[in-house]
Amino acid sequence: MNKIFYKHYIFLDTINNLIEKNIKQFKKINIIVNTDQDEKKGLENELLIIKFAKKRKIPFFFKNNYNKCIKYNSDGIFIDSENKKIIKPTLIKKKFEIIGLAHNQLEYSQKLRQKCTLLMLSPLFYNEKYSENKILNILKFNNKKQNWKIEICALGGINLKTIKKIKLLNITSVGFRKFIFEPKKKPAYNLV
Repeated sequence: MNKIFYKHYIFLDTINNLIEKNIKQFKKINIIVNTDQDEKKGLENELLIIKFAKKRKIPFFFKNNYNKCIKYNSDGIFIDSENKKIIKPTLIKKKFEIIGLAHNQLEYSQKLRQKCTLLMLSPLFYNEKYSENKILNILKFNNKKQNWKIEICALGGINLKTIKKIKLLNITSVGFRKFIFEPKKKPAYNLV
């Protein structure tokens, strides 16, 4: 059986030596810059993340900020489920990727109108952000994926207990928010 090499999307609001060390272990990684735009510390972290990504030739995306995508020549934009703005195709470079986040059919339709090429479907597993009745789990996730005509990325609640279940989803992309960078946990590149 061939090993699947997943494309990984990592949400970063800061960077440090541990995060850099773990990121270097991945083969196919993309960074979504997820900093607070109003704080000075957030801006400093943002610049460090961009510098790291460019130095390592890692594709990077900004969350909901098309102006920063242009300013820093990013590889694309990540549009969360609350963002309803349409990106004007005439302003986008050829390889600019639009990634969206959806939780339901209504948000899926909105992301199609926004010309997303990849859609993060969330929450896959339980996490502190969503209640138990909001999670999809394997069955609901696969049902939605089957009906949605777009490349799907799994996101939400992925941790050491759930990571191996990713293989049941028939996907090629996985998104993480925090679990892979905690020092006492085994990095995800060993698991997927």
